Amino acid sequence: MTARDRLIVGLDLPTVAEAETLVGRLGDTVSFYKIGYQLAFAGGLEFARDLVAEGKQVFLDMKLLDIDNTVANGVENIVKMGVTMLTLHAYPKAMRAAVEAAKGSSLCLLGVTVLTSMDDQDLRDAGYEYDPHTLVLTRAEQARAAGMGGIVCSAEESAAVRKIIGPDMALVTPGIRPRGADAGDQKRVVTPFDAIKAGSSHLVVARPIVKAEDPLAAAKAILAEMQSAL
Repeated sequence: MTARDRLIVGLDLPTVAEAETLVGRLGDTVSFYKIGYQLAFAGGLEFARDLVAEGKQVFLDMKLLDIDNTVANGVENIVKMGVTMLTLHAYPKAMRAAVEAAKGSSLCLLGVTVLTSMDDQDLRDAGYEYDPHTLVLTRAEQARAAGMGGIVCSAEESAAVRKIIGPDMALVTPGIRPRGADAGDQKRVVTPFDAIKAGSSHLVVARPIVKAEDPLAAAKAILAEMQSAL
């Protein structure tokens, strides 16, 4: 894959109109977009279908978690949308239900391990006994066993996770910040170069591109940094 195949721009915007404007400004430079809660609940699911129809790849970041039957039914309908990637929380039962529901399709199911906005104290506050690194590795093993298509984790854990999941599963990394960029609410951030070197297959970048004065120039700079690491 080229850097262009690996860069996923997060459309973390309040309206479809703003997302359409950004996609238009980025043009052919970017081919892969993430749609999460904010845009999904403002018409973003239909916009996802439009992007697919235009030949773009879509990462639907829904972080599904529910009883097995509900997860399976949701995945079956998402398969029909033609998106490329879908996230769910890396709970073993939910992952197994999703894998069964997506069987025979090209949908890449991604297990979300630990959010990159969470650190040791956040996990303790949530009732987990593990530190982020240990929990990420545990969930990576469970995702591989369930037959998932990939993992979402911080690039801080990418190298260790890659050893567990092998070379073929996707390893998608959010919390990417070019050198000198504001970390915002992310607590475990890594540069595009370091993330690729650590073994990440795809990088999710939102604010450094979406909030840039010149989003196209920002995207091109990140792509150049990624390419230098390949």
